[in-house]
Amino acid sequence: MSRILITGGAGFIGSHLADRLLAQGHTVVALDNLFTGHARNISHLAGHDRFRFIKHDVTEYIYVEGKLDAILHLASLPSPVDYLREPIKTLKVGALGTHKALGLARAHGAKFLLASTSEVYGDPKVHPQPESYWGNVNPIGPRGVYDESKRFAEAMTMAYHRYHGIDTRICRIFNTYGPRMRPDDGRVVTNFIAQGLRGKPMTVYDDGSRTRSFCYVSDLVEGMVRLLESAEVEPVNLGNPIEMTVLEFAKRVHRLTGGRSEIVFVSPKDERTKDDPHIRQPDITRARQTLKWEPEVSLDEGLQRTIDYFRGLLGTEAL
Repeated sequence: MSRILITGGAGFIGSHLADRLLAQGHTVVALDNLFTGHARNISHLAGHDRFRFIKHDVTEYIYVEGKLDAILHLASLPSPVDYLREPIKTLKVGALGTHKALGLARAHGAKFLLASTSEVYGDPKVHPQPESYWGNVNPIGPRGVYDESKRFAEAMTMAYHRYHGIDTRICRIFNTYGPRMRPDDGRVVTNFIAQGLRGKPMTVYDDGSRTRSFCYVSDLVEGMVRLLESAEVEPVNLGNPIEMTVLEFAKRVHRLTGGRSEIVFVSPKDERTKDDPHIRQPDITRARQTLKWEPEVSLDEGLQRTIDYFRGLLGTEAL
């Protein structure tokens, strides 16, 4: 079995990935500075003989004792709340953090997987988005700090692959949801669920016509593990190809949370929706052909699990 490092290992996706890899018999080292991750996400792993947690900022030099067979680089500031509040930190994590993680992979001769994002496509003019699409990103807009940090991370990853011969993988993650999401991360899933459970108005930005494609976290993790185990070096989209408008999604959450809330339309006066993609849908042909992968968890099933998780949080802390 392998010894695997996950940067961002106490985050939403990173912690689920740790669970999956441990279940497969691997040893997992989770590295996280807990800026966007949370100790509760990995508290159930305390005392596990094949799990270790290191509190560390990925933008600083990384040292890990012993062998490492693979590094899964998930550390980032992925939500609008974070990268609008901390634009420079976002850029540093994508640039310096990826450089440090790749340097560690080179030192250990480890396989390297970069968790990239559908945001590299920006506000796309090609629909659905295949991996061959170069994107439509505003590099100086408020979202550019996240978009460009991931585009740079992909370029750095491929440079290490070509120049240093590092065995690399790149997954472009589309909207993912599930238990352990941060209640305050400002995304539509967490906003709508928290508002619905509290019986407060569910705020849909503008007219709700923007589209998204929602993938449950266990499906994403399955795809990431298959990608890690594959020989595919080119980027691979991982997401659910079922597209819906944000308004349709709000109505789905409204129903599943009991229908006590009113759906209202708001137009933010700040930069939350500036350069916000109007459409988002992954072309997963490459994942289907190369990884034999596609999502299996239905939206209602995944949302119910997520709502149950948030309902539990209501009793332990303020949402």
